[in-house]
Amino acid sequence: MSLFRTKNIDHMLANARGDSALRKVLGPFDLVLMGIGAIVGTGIFVLTGTGAVTAGPALTLSFVIAAIACGFAALCYAEFASAVPVAGSIYTYSYATMGELVAWMIGWDLLLEYGLATSAVSVGWSGYFQSLISGFGLKLPVVLSAAPGAIPGVETWINLPALLIMLVLTAMLSWGVRESARLNGIMVVIKIAVVLLFIAVGMGHVKPANWTPFMPFGMNGVMSAAALVFFAFIGFDAVTSAAEEVKRPERDLPIGIIGSLAVCTILYVLVAGIMTGIVPFAQFAGVDHPVSLALQVAKENWVAGFVDLGAILGMMTVILVMAYGQTRVIFAMSRDGLLPKRLSHVNPRFGTPFFATWVVGIVFGLIAAVVPLNVLAELINIGTLAAFCLVSVAVVVLRRTRPELPRAFRCPWVPVVPALAVVFCVILMTFLSKTTWIAFGIWLALGLAVYFGYSRSRSLLHR
Repeated sequence: MSLFRTKNIDHMLANARGDSALRKVLGPFDLVLMGIGAIVGTGIFVLTGTGAVTAGPALTLSFVIAAIACGFAALCYAEFASAVPVAGSIYTYSYATMGELVAWMIGWDLLLEYGLATSAVSVGWSGYFQSLISGFGLKLPVVLSAAPGAIPGVETWINLPALLIMLVLTAMLSWGVRESARLNGIMVVIKIAVVLLFIAVGMGHVKPANWTPFMPFGMNGVMSAAALVFFAFIGFDAVTSAAEEVKRPERDLPIGIIGSLAVCTILYVLVAGIMTGIVPFAQFAGVDHPVSLALQVAKENWVAGFVDLGAILGMMTVILVMAYGQTRVIFAMSRDGLLPKRLSHVNPRFGTPFFATWVVGIVFGLIAAVVPLNVLAELINIGTLAAFCLVSVAVVVLRRTRPELPRAFRCPWVPVVPALAVVFCVILMTFLSKTTWIAFGIWLALGLAVYFGYSRSRSLLHR
């Protein structure tokens, strides 16, 4: 049973409130913008095209199903975040309720989710960036434009823009969370304005005939698309990683989590409905800029240019927030002795885990530079769905083991809501490919090897 020792929650809270060197500078508006910054990006600007080909006009229903799964999990996240406002997100919550081994595995899972998400979005950002500069007659050398093997029949060496954007945003994160939050807030406002512009202009060009048949591939197509576009909602959980840097976490964290998820769901459904109403869904096959394509078909080219710019800014905020979330998970795991101690060192000048931030930026920037997008995207969804299942179970466990713990926000209808979160997430996981399951299993096996070979003997809890 020693493998499943849990950390003392009261000690964790004391550390967060007293001994933490992280600065409490974030409020509820910052958190909502952070959540929107993490969610609105690749999903709305890229995956909507692939999802439309998979589900047809019923893509709107796919987004609703994915949002419901996220919504149930978000309620569980909100209770945990308000009760245990400590850096590390679900890693910390699992440590407090289900023990070190489970916490290590979910932390290992989060490293995969956040890290590959930043890499994948960096590759998507590179594509939009190169498309934008080509409009000004500028073009990168082909060998520097994509990862090896990304373009069939074309020799490429490295995706230079993907690497550079990771390094630039890493510099922002390492300089300070307040500065990063301000940059994120500016870019979020701009990209939301661009999305609203698309909705306002696109509504006048919708042809209801394009919505027929609504479900050309039946419910199987809807669910397959939901499993795919689930990636579009990844990010609201990154808000909980900011727990130790929030002024009033018991109030502000639930607002940030649920508020950002609700706003993004409405935007996704509206964009998907208008997009498939303008362009017949089959025409989105192989298109990596579906939103701007819809505007081009509607002959609103001037708006399409703004959408391209909004996509670039939108993806930058996703990279920024996901990289932020990963550095805080690494910070928490290092503080517990499961990773090298230097990764939890806080720079006295900037008040950030400076070394850990640059490790994340360099490692996953290089991955983005040399690994194609389709390879990167395979594991992200399954890792996130597994994490959501765990936090839903953990909130029930904590209700039973620590019923007296103050909870500024309580998940309603426990254990029904957590059970529904698990059911929805497991159903979506079954629609992922066999290759994804195998690769995920290999990653978890590697995590066990690292735990028993390195982390367990150095764990503060065991020592």
